[in-house]
Amino acid sequence: MAGPRACSLARAALIFLLLPRSLESCGHIRISAPIVHVGNPVTASCTISQNCSHLDPKPQILWKLEDEAKQPGDRQQRLPDGTLESTITLPHFNHTRAFLFCFLQWANSPQVLDQAELRAGYPPTAPSNLSCFMNLTINSLTCLWEPGPETHLPTSYILKSFKSRMNCRSQEDPVVDCVPEEGQSYCSIPRKHLILYQNMVIWVQAENALGTSASPQLCLDPMDVVKLEPPTLWGMKPSPDVAPPPMGCLWLGWEPWKPSLFMDQKCELRHRPLLGGASWETGLPSSMHTYELCRLLPATAYALQMRCIRSPLPGHWSPWSPSLELKTTTKAPIVRLDTWWRQRQQDSSTMGVELFWKPTPLMEDSGQIQGYLLSWSPLGHQETALPLCNTSELSCVFLLPAGAQTVTLKAYNTGGSSQPTPVVFVENKGPPLTGLHAMARDLHSLWVDWEPPSTQPQGYIVEWGLGPPNHNSSNKTWRMEHDGTVTGILLQENISPFQLYEIAVAPLYEGTVGPSQLTYAYSGKTVSPRTPELHLRNTGKTWVQLEWVPELPELGRSPLTHYTIFWTNAQDQSFSTTLNASSHGYVIHGLEPDSVYHIHLMATSRAGDTNSTRLTLMTLLHIFLGLSGFLVLLICLCMAVRFCCRPSRKNPLWPSVPDPAHSSLGSWVPTNIAEETLQLPSLQDSSMPPITKITVLEEEKKPEPWEASSSSETYSLPTQVQAYMLQGDLKATSTQFQPPSSTSDPVLYGKVLGSPTSPGPGHYIRCDSTQPLLGGLTPSPKSYENLWFQPSPLENLMSPPPSQEDDCVFGPLLDFPLLQGLQVQGDEGLASF
Repeated sequence: MAGPRACSLARAALIFLLLPRSLESCGHIRISAPIVHVGNPVTASCTISQNCSHLDPKPQILWKLEDEAKQPGDRQQRLPDGTLESTITLPHFNHTRAFLFCFLQWANSPQVLDQAELRAGYPPTAPSNLSCFMNLTINSLTCLWEPGPETHLPTSYILKSFKSRMNCRSQEDPVVDCVPEEGQSYCSIPRKHLILYQNMVIWVQAENALGTSASPQLCLDPMDVVKLEPPTLWGMKPSPDVAPPPMGCLWLGWEPWKPSLFMDQKCELRHRPLLGGASWETGLPSSMHTYELCRLLPATAYALQMRCIRSPLPGHWSPWSPSLELKTTTKAPIVRLDTWWRQRQQDSSTMGVELFWKPTPLMEDSGQIQGYLLSWSPLGHQETALPLCNTSELSCVFLLPAGAQTVTLKAYNTGGSSQPTPVVFVENKGPPLTGLHAMARDLHSLWVDWEPPSTQPQGYIVEWGLGPPNHNSSNKTWRMEHDGTVTGILLQENISPFQLYEIAVAPLYEGTVGPSQLTYAYSGKTVSPRTPELHLRNTGKTWVQLEWVPELPELGRSPLTHYTIFWTNAQDQSFSTTLNASSHGYVIHGLEPDSVYHIHLMATSRAGDTNSTRLTLMTLLHIFLGLSGFLVLLICLCMAVRFCCRPSRKNPLWPSVPDPAHSSLGSWVPTNIAEETLQLPSLQDSSMPPITKITVLEEEKKPEPWEASSSSETYSLPTQVQAYMLQGDLKATSTQFQPPSSTSDPVLYGKVLGSPTSPGPGHYIRCDSTQPLLGGLTPSPKSYENLWFQPSPLENLMSPPPSQEDDCVFGPLLDFPLLQGLQVQGDEGLASF
């Protein structure tokens, strides 16, 4: 409220300061009541003096309340003295604080003539719960009260009192009023204005602009309302000459507040354990300044507090003293220690003993155990005890003294030791169990049962812990069953879900432990960590075929009960189907063509569910498949045609067979010999067999008409071909061509013989045949049949076939590596190189 009010006042003051000087004294507001009850009406009048001669002949006065709109008054009139007056009535003033403005239209704009502040609130209610106490610390009477609800108006409180006699029926000298500080609801009357042991009448009066109220009167004697301070509390420690307090008791001492030492008073004590959240228990100690608090828990820390009051005279309880923390004495442990042992290899040459024990309280408050002491007394020296272990753990590894068979185990605390428990180390004797079985009852328990041995034991030792590969002998749990007739127990301690446990059970006989037997069991089976991976095998327009490889069963894994396939379309519509655990494939029908689907597989077992990764696929569209197939076929045909008809191909799709009718090796040389890179074997290569003789014969040709004019010309092999000619004898450096023969003797096809000096046998290649090459005139292939066998332009210039005695020489058929370098007869066709 302070913020808006301050802003309104500042705004109003600013407007008033900015008024034109000629209008400062023109208007004035009068209000019926500046402070009214909330909701009551308010009447105001604004008067304009006659000396405002510059105003309009008929001016209009307007009103405005805070941020509301301007409005004319209820009535506007001119008085006999010439002044102009406007009156307005606000029927319900619901603001606690607001400003009312009076405006006049001047120079085409409204101008503020005057303003007035209006306030509303409630009259004060009578203060309640008036109480007083005599504070001996400041030596004054302090009274407190509750002021009541907010009035929204400045309200003052005054503590009034006067001296009185006869039970406050008569009024005597008044006491000076006590005015509290602003915002406080208490006030203190100094000692100098008080008369002790005499009654006073006290009340509180509240007052604001709308009224006055007073609290009920309080009649009291200042000394009857004395309020003490809490006493000082401490715990008493026993002296050497005094025995300690009994079990479950505490000794306390306290000292009253020093200013109240001359007063008779009584005190109250309360206590509760620090742990456990128990409630306070209250008791009245004796008038002595020492107290023994009993019936408490042993070895337990307590919080204690005390307060006091005048007694038997009236007064007020002091506050509770600060908490004092004390701990009760500890009772010696009253427990039974169940023990068993086994040998343990400490190093390569030392065998120790590992002893286990477990305490069982025999009383509800048997005392808290602080540690365990294992000792051994030599034979004949029972009063001398040699400690073997002193630990707070429930096991101990030690070296058993030579010749010792019995040791003593005790539990102790600050209150004493328990009864000693003898431990006898005797080798395992007695028959073992005849059978042992274990199974999981649930995820946190195992049921173990056995067939008892042939001899009834006194009890059983059951030990369990994680099995391989997490086997750890130091983290095993055990329990002793003292009833020898029991054949099964439920293990619930330290059992975790889905783990393999090793369980050992041994019978207990008198003074010894029988041999133990082992078994293994899972505490429930876990779900498989992975689901078979989902694969797409085939797809169609409205169906897809899925497959997966089932996971192999594993130890400790719960077997699968079924599969569930989920698929979702692009509209987030989900579908599913359930399959048995033996399934490894499924076909989903009823899908939309050319649509995207998200599919995943869920494997379910008794232990839970696991999901596979999501598979995203799209169904086919038949039109798309037809167009795609046609395009692929067209592309393949185009590539095949281009591959077959390519002019630069060196190797045709069919073998290049020479024309028997035109069998000159010189005519077989490719036309693009310049583009070839000829590779010839080295003359020094010992791996090449020596060539003795090769004869190449041709068909006898008819001279052409134009051949007669040039028959006398001699044609020699081109230089490029001659460079690759290999002589029949490697020692020869050149070979002359034989002149052509004009006879028509039978021709030889060719003959290749090994060198006479070669160690190996010679080779025979049809050089001695007397069969003519062709019996008749066989036409050569046409140009469209084999392009490589077209006649050379110089074909008609070839020489007549040689005689049989001529050498068998191949022409430069460069496409046959085995014939490279051989002598060639018939070089008529080489002119095309």
